[in-house]
Amino acid sequence: MTKKKIKKTLPEQIMDKHHINYESFELNILDKSEAERDIILNKYRVQHEDIYKTLAASGDKTGPVVAVLPITKHLSLKKLAAASGNKKVTMLSLKDLQRTTGYVHGANNPVGIWQNKHFPIYIDISAQHADYFLVSGGELSKSDKVKPTDVATLTSATFVDLLEHD
Repeated sequence: MTKKKIKKTLPEQIMDKHHINYESFELNILDKSEAERDIILNKYRVQHEDIYKTLAASGDKTGPVVAVLPITKHLSLKKLAAASGNKKVTMLSLKDLQRTTGYVHGANNPVGIWQNKHFPIYIDISAQHADYFLVSGGELSKSDKVKPTDVATLTSATFVDLLEHD
């Protein structure tokens, strides 16, 4: 019996090259009910709050910037602008996203964007002391569980407060 070889994404190949430990998951919770989502997440021993999204924006002075924050929270464009040395940042449109980052919506990965484009990356401070977070694995329905400080060190990312607060 032959074992099926799982193709590694570019971000995973980069993390391998730099000896960064990660765990790869086939994880699709977008079209699931909350109960179904929780069953899937429990299988992988992760919480919904551990999933982070990678968002791309454009600054008026710097051009593209990348924000990584919990999927359950909202990005403060003002905080991202201040952290990145811009007066204003705007989210990239879906039509510009792939052309700018190299990834489609839902597959943006901070390691892959850094490798391809070297855009500045800002990770929300909530991840700084976390043992791990889940980020997109560089393909739809694929996630990588990795230590945030390892991602920050590799990509020269900065931990800052990026969240809208109520």
